[in-house]
Amino acid sequence: MKRVLQGDEQEEGGGPSGGSQESLKRPCKQTKEEASEEEASEEETSRCECLPQEILLHIFKYLPLLDRAYASQVCRGWNQAFHMPELWRCFEFELNQPASSYLKATHPDLIKQIIKRHSKHLQYVSFKVDSSRESAEAACNILSQLVNCSLKTLGLISTARPSFMELPKSHFISALTVVFVNSKSLSSLKIDDTPVDDPSLKVLVANNSDTLRLLKMSSCPHVSPAGILCVADQCHGLRELALNYHLLSDELLIALSSERHVHLEHLRIDVVSENPGQQFHTIKKSSWDAMVRHSPKFNLVMYFFLYENEFGPFFCEEIPVTHLYFGRSVSKDVLGRVGLNCPRLVELVVCANGLRPLDEELIRIAQRCTQLSAIGLGECEVSCSAFVEFVKMCGDRLTQLSIMEEVLVPDHRYALDDIHWEVSKHLGRVWSPDVMPTCGLSCL
Repeated sequence: MKRVLQGDEQEEGGGPSGGSQESLKRPCKQTKEEASEEEASEEETSRCECLPQEILLHIFKYLPLLDRAYASQVCRGWNQAFHMPELWRCFEFELNQPASSYLKATHPDLIKQIIKRHSKHLQYVSFKVDSSRESAEAACNILSQLVNCSLKTLGLISTARPSFMELPKSHFISALTVVFVNSKSLSSLKIDDTPVDDPSLKVLVANNSDTLRLLKMSSCPHVSPAGILCVADQCHGLRELALNYHLLSDELLIALSSERHVHLEHLRIDVVSENPGQQFHTIKKSSWDAMVRHSPKFNLVMYFFLYENEFGPFFCEEIPVTHLYFGRSVSKDVLGRVGLNCPRLVELVVCANGLRPLDEELIRIAQRCTQLSAIGLGECEVSCSAFVEFVKMCGDRLTQLSIMEEVLVPDHRYALDDIHWEVSKHLGRVWSPDVMPTCGLSCL
């Protein structure tokens, strides 16, 4: 005891034995620090394990696949949460990483483990891929493993072209057919920019005709109107159909209007111009009339991405469109025809028009489209007086009014400072123009 105390005294005095004693004491000090850190770590782990399973499940649902796997190694409770069936019922495989080496190094083995253990739990699955062939191939490899799944929803989404279209058609069809054959209860299918074809749709129908409720196909060049007709003829429970305009035909509308088919609730049509000057066919008014008679409450949603000189076949006769979106510049003449021939219109979005005021067209739409309840105007012009008149005519039914401030042109009656109060008065609520364009319309 005396030696230790002497050592301490010498240490305080800075003598050589004090240095020797310090070297003896340091390991003991480090051991205490390590023990303290270990206790803190155990305490932190204990706190993590105390989180209720339902909270852990909610957190894990927001994590990408790889982060879920890392989190599952934190403690036993988190690992148990990682394997809860509820976590895998709805899952999105994000394969849009920039480096294919990352995908090959990390994902395949992990995905195989997940599918092996949770294939019977997977119900709502989507794949998001980028423009690389590697990400599309990874998606197909996963699809081909879903032999024991009974999916209800499948989505194949390309964030950029060409992706799936770069794959050999037979390779993609083979992987997709695995899901069609084994699911047996598929209710929703969304496939964009893929080489799916008519024979594969027949396989879909043969195995899922009683359950399919929604079919959304965009930019699938190998599908013909006959393939869609096959789906319409066999899937009597179909409620929602989304197609490119080139797949829409009088024959399809007549088939959808047949008494032995279910009443569609939503028909969405994308009218997209791949090349300037592209020609579009015309749908007869009698075909649209048959649809309305058969399904009087169905919503017809149309997205137009055309050049101004390509609108010739559209809106020349009455069309039962309810939700209308113009993604490119649209002429005054076309908007005038909308006011004349779209009596069922509920929502209208005009992203661009040019520098010619739309006063007359807007007033005509207010007069003729008596169900209009939402409107959005972007890069176009409307005088303040015409806009106020428009709101007077249909303000009591307008639930959404999204107008960029640059759209409104002051005139002899109203300045921009006056327009807020005047419009708010007729709407019955406080209103002001948008500084930035918004996309808040309900169905669009």
